[in-house]
Amino acid sequence: MSDPITIFDTTLRDGEQAPGASMTIPEKVRIARKLADLNVDVIEAGFPISSPAQTEAVTRIATEVDGPVTCALARTTADDIDAAGEALADGTDTRLHTFIATSDVHIGAKFDALGDTMAEKREAIIQRAVRAIKQALTYTDNVEFSAEDAGRTDRAFLCEIVQAAAEAGATTINIPDTTGYCTPSEYAELLGSVVDCLPNPDAITLSTHCHDDLGLATANTLAGVRAGARQVECTINGIGERAGNAALEEIVMALTVRADQFDVETAVNTKHLTPTSQLVSAATGFPVQPNKAIVGSNAFSHEAGIHQHGVLKERTTYEIMSAADVGQDAEQIRLGRHSGRHGLFNRLDALGYEVPDAHRDEIYQRFLDLADRKKEVFEEDLEQMMETFGSDAVASAKGLADNGAATNGGTPAYRLHHLSVQITTDEEPQVSVRLRRDDGSVREEEATGEGPVEAVYRAIDHAVDEPHTLVDFALQAISEGADAQGEVEVHVRYGENEFVGHARDTDVVRASADAYVDALNRLAAARTNAESVEFVRNGIMTAYGE
Repeated sequence: MSDPITIFDTTLRDGEQAPGASMTIPEKVRIARKLADLNVDVIEAGFPISSPAQTEAVTRIATEVDGPVTCALARTTADDIDAAGEALADGTDTRLHTFIATSDVHIGAKFDALGDTMAEKREAIIQRAVRAIKQALTYTDNVEFSAEDAGRTDRAFLCEIVQAAAEAGATTINIPDTTGYCTPSEYAELLGSVVDCLPNPDAITLSTHCHDDLGLATANTLAGVRAGARQVECTINGIGERAGNAALEEIVMALTVRADQFDVETAVNTKHLTPTSQLVSAATGFPVQPNKAIVGSNAFSHEAGIHQHGVLKERTTYEIMSAADVGQDAEQIRLGRHSGRHGLFNRLDALGYEVPDAHRDEIYQRFLDLADRKKEVFEEDLEQMMETFGSDAVASAKGLADNGAATNGGTPAYRLHHLSVQITTDEEPQVSVRLRRDDGSVREEEATGEGPVEAVYRAIDHAVDEPHTLVDFALQAISEGADAQGEVEVHVRYGENEFVGHARDTDVVRASADAYVDALNRLAAARTNAESVEFVRNGIMTAYGE
């Protein structure tokens, strides 16, 4: 049977110590409840001596959040221990965590008053640790001791203080790589030496606490588990001091996916990993990088055609775990310039489009043309692409004919063949347009305006030899991202009637021009179509020519 691993979450204590990551008390309580849903074993809720807000957060979590053990941190001073013990006093399942620095670097910088020699200082540090542990036991029988900067601590002294802490009554001994200095092999050896020096190692839970200064926090933590640690200290999204801590989601999924390598198990409900990550990100204001393992937005995304083909046929070709198992969306085929046919047509099929074989090449080419202009192609983009594909009659019925070709089934009166816009600071935009008429003639005109859209519309009016009154202009994004397609709707008045044009493009100036041409084509069609003209006279032509 696999050994259980205690998941000790310190997001609300060490994680919050990251510059700019401070959280309000309600945010801390909300995150603690989410950590309880995640089913972590221990929540380190704060450092009570540091502020009244820290004390209140610890007290509220201890009394309001059911499930995990609530832990409070304290240095090895009497005031710290009392502050932590009192903050936990009304909780039903609590732990007090006390620590002191043990490396020569820290001792030399922090403890001048403890003695003249290193030997004297080390002895005083052991006495402080023992005294603090015994004081902590008056508040709770669940006491953890940490040897700060254990990764750089003299090995003999580390064993000495660990033995003293165990004899004093600490039930968990934490061996932190506080500065992220260790490599995985070194850290495993370090924990192995601690196990060897404990008189009764089975009576103690050995813990890891690794920082990510060299990008090795998760690797070191896993090495510690293989060396005998049965508690791991970690944070959501790996937030924390400097480069952060070992990431909870990475550790949990590594232990789960590679159970064959570790033979341990956690009680974590992995489906809550991504929602918890998102909540912590929102509370701290620290965005999760897209390529972040497990919880990043790209962690289960596939854009390359080879990958999409493989995943669609058999998920495990490129995924070693299920997106749904960690709370991510199961379908994450991302469409872009590297996507292949399988990814595109699978998405179109999911959207309800049946594409005949005869049209697949053209549809795929249209998709590639769009993907060359956008970093990512979204469902709204695909729907627009499919709406503009097909006969003019079909497109016109939806009011979205390609390039503004609203013709009510005939040849469009105008087609925009070229558009050039020059914008210079403190000067009016200059525009050149080339318009082809239905009689085959081509007009090229230039104009300026207060803005590029006004200049475009003036140039188009010159090209059709007629001014028009613009009644309304509206622009909105129809997909995601800075390169989203913009949809433009324009209302043009001619006489007593209005004609509405629509167009979409990643270039909103081009979309504005196409929408204007679309409206003028509707006007021209109404003039030449007797039935439509009659509708106009009766004042019942609608915006979409219905």
